[in-house]
Amino acid sequence: MASMNDVLAVILGGGRGTRLYPLTKLRAKPAVPFGAKYRLIDIPISNCINSSIFHIAVLTQFLSVSLHRHIASTYNFDMFHSGYVHIWAAEQTMELSDWYQGTADAVRKQLFQIRSARTDYVLILAGDHFYRMNYQDMVRFHWEKDADVTVAVQPVRHEDVARFGVLKRDSARQLVNFAEKPTDPSLLKEMVSREDEDRPYLGSMGIYLFKTDVLIDILSSSNQEDFGKHIIPSSIGTHKVYGFDFDGYWEDIGTIRKFYETNLSLTSTAAPFDLYDQESPIYTHPRFLPGTVIENSQLKNVLLGDGCVIKDSQINCSVIGMRSKIYSGAKISDSVLMGADYYRREQEETPNSVPIGIGENSQIQGAIIDKNARIGSNVVLRPFPPGTDIDSEYWSVCDGIVVIPKNTTIYPDTHIGPE
Repeated sequence: MASMNDVLAVILGGGRGTRLYPLTKLRAKPAVPFGAKYRLIDIPISNCINSSIFHIAVLTQFLSVSLHRHIASTYNFDMFHSGYVHIWAAEQTMELSDWYQGTADAVRKQLFQIRSARTDYVLILAGDHFYRMNYQDMVRFHWEKDADVTVAVQPVRHEDVARFGVLKRDSARQLVNFAEKPTDPSLLKEMVSREDEDRPYLGSMGIYLFKTDVLIDILSSSNQEDFGKHIIPSSIGTHKVYGFDFDGYWEDIGTIRKFYETNLSLTSTAAPFDLYDQESPIYTHPRFLPGTVIENSQLKNVLLGDGCVIKDSQINCSVIGMRSKIYSGAKISDSVLMGADYYRREQEETPNSVPIGIGENSQIQGAIIDKNARIGSNVVLRPFPPGTDIDSEYWSVCDGIVVIPKNTTIYPDTHIGPE
């Protein structure tokens, strides 16, 4: 009988993450901090562990040092457990001298490692999606259908269809057609798979389950570079490809706007994603931090990390990451603060230096402030109109959101915002 031990999960984490720049200026996209204490890579790895999939490989390539460090320090099974979380870094060999050219090409360049894992099935996952899913349900569906390939699909609304690869499915749930981000009315009519008027389409979630021998055969016999654009569409006519239904919460954290909005959605008690699920927790690196100190402050709808110090401040609808220091008189709203990697003692600062954190009487609204940023006193950050993009030396505006990169200093009395 097949079991979850026969499944190898391969998480794609090697992309440049250009749409999340400048958060990816110094790190790989899956290493971007998220939700006050996590990193994006924690989501798919946690889903695997909660689904009893313990053979996990993460493909890396671009600015991967911090991602490697996080995985190595977080996901260690004991010596009596057969599970592992391995890093498969892009490398040059005698046969191959170029780097990953796409999602399928990345997996193709690791076929030796996939064969060595000796599992019957390979689950392909993205490293930048936010959701909770028990992959066991998808694997059992794959077994029941004796599928060569299974694609996780979710219902898609009319207004969102242009963002997805849309799949057409027959009554047996086998996929019969594919369209990449369709906009043509006649094609959209042809791609309807559901009777639901609000969500008549099925969109690919970028989660693929292959029989290992089928995956090896497909990748070895072609030079196609991308799963979503090339491998899945071409396989529909040649293999048994099925669509597995998932109707839970799922977000592609692919842009600054989506990253910002998804983080802020977690600040409400009615958040669409439950961080407090005891049966399927999100795992991350364990840290030995003190509790947060809040002195004479007002906080409303705040997701607050450990080890923070907040004095005489007002914070509303914001994510405050670990080790954040917020000084007297600060007002913060609708913002994502990633906190700091370390503490600096007062005596370590030079007389005229700006300390890590949010300075006195600063006003922060509609901003993302990366780790170790130093925001001086009386600084004002205001959002720009949506669609505004500005690239400055020390800060950026992405779709109207002010972004302060990691390790940046914004000096006292600076004003960033529309005139």
